[in-house]
Amino acid sequence: MNRDRGGPGRDRRLADRAVVVTGASSGIGRAIAIACARAGADLVITYRKNRDGAEQAASEIRGLGRRAEVLPLDLADESQIADLPERANAAYGRIDAWVNNAGADILTGEFARLPRREKLDLVLTVDLRGTVLASWAAVELMRRQPRGGVVINMSWDHVSFGMEGDNPGLYATAKGGIMSFSKSLAREVAPRIRVNVLAPGFIETAFGAEVDRRWRAEVEQRTPLERWGTPDDVAGAAVFLVSDEAAFLTGQTIAVNGGVVM
Repeated sequence: MNRDRGGPGRDRRLADRAVVVTGASSGIGRAIAIACARAGADLVITYRKNRDGAEQAASEIRGLGRRAEVLPLDLADESQIADLPERANAAYGRIDAWVNNAGADILTGEFARLPRREKLDLVLTVDLRGTVLASWAAVELMRRQPRGGVVINMSWDHVSFGMEGDNPGLYATAKGGIMSFSKSLAREVAPRIRVNVLAPGFIETAFGAEVDRRWRAEVEQRTPLERWGTPDDVAGAAVFLVSDEAAFLTGQTIAVNGGVVM
């Protein structure tokens, strides 16, 4: 069973594949990009503001013996989305997998203070519309490739369960749309292109570092695996979905959440 991994201690599941990961300057996107590199892939990673973070991630990828291209991307700008596939394709001559990880952060920093209506516009423009446009762009490129490709979109585990509050309601609106769209897209582009969804739960990102300790403890108590997840937990699932081990999976959602929503 180790033949695709190059033997003990060496993961080669994504050997010589080219993978795009949007929003890879920090957090989950960074972890996915580095995990793909460890599995043998070359990367195109994007950032919106945090170029330093993206360059640091690229440096780590190159340190693993893989190639990395760093490109700016604002998902609110349709022209940038339209240009990205050809710019990514120019680096490696193909794109085998595309991970739409980038999204709006309405929980920390300056955007956390926006009025509810402005937050709604932001997540619908960046998360939902941006993911749809980027998925279409990726599919258009992959349809021209002999081997097709893989698209992974990011949803949220609570879209099927619900959570009270303004921010959860806004995220559910956008991320629920992404989940539904991805299932329809999976039917449209099969069999040469696979489309799947990752739905993280409570993950140790910038948001997790800022929350109240008491609420953190409540989350852990509600979670069967009794901890918050890490970006590496999500990254492991992403590598699996990109790899041939998931060759018979499309239109599926994997909730990486310790069982808090089942």
